[in-house]
Amino acid sequence: MNLLADWAFVFLWLLALVLTFVPVVPATLIVWGAALLHEALVGFSELGVADWVWLIGLGLLAMTLDNVAAAYGARRFGAGRAGIWGAVIGALLGALTLGPVGVLIGPFLGALAAELLAGKNGGEALRAAWGSLLGVLGGVLVKFAIHVAMGWMVLERIF
Repeated sequence: MNLLADWAFVFLWLLALVLTFVPVVPATLIVWGAALLHEALVGFSELGVADWVWLIGLGLLAMTLDNVAAAYGARRFGAGRAGIWGAVIGALLGALTLGPVGVLIGPFLGALAAELLAGKNGGEALRAAWGSLLGVLGGVLVKFAIHVAMGWMVLERIF
């Protein structure tokens, strides 16, 4: 049973790593679910309380970074309060209306529209929108690194 549990974890973890790059897919939940499934199959004998605290903490960090990355990127590239809120609202609306593509386009368009409505010129607004897009992409890369760390930690315990 341990071999099945071990390989089930590896398969689901690798799947989660790939799905990290697909917007709107909850890859962090897949990593958590893979660890939970593994532990259920082996009688909760290989991961301790401290391991679960780390897994939960890292997962919450990944989800938090994913949600604030667009706003941070917009701010870093000169967006004002309107542009930051535009990036956040654009991310939500984009995800709801356009799915995975909307998660990339939404923050960009939201920051751009909000900055233009706030009175910034086209160049400044475009710079803020570009920052929101870079923030989203950077957030995905950081989330991927955290997912790698989560899986590696489990692998060290089970193999």
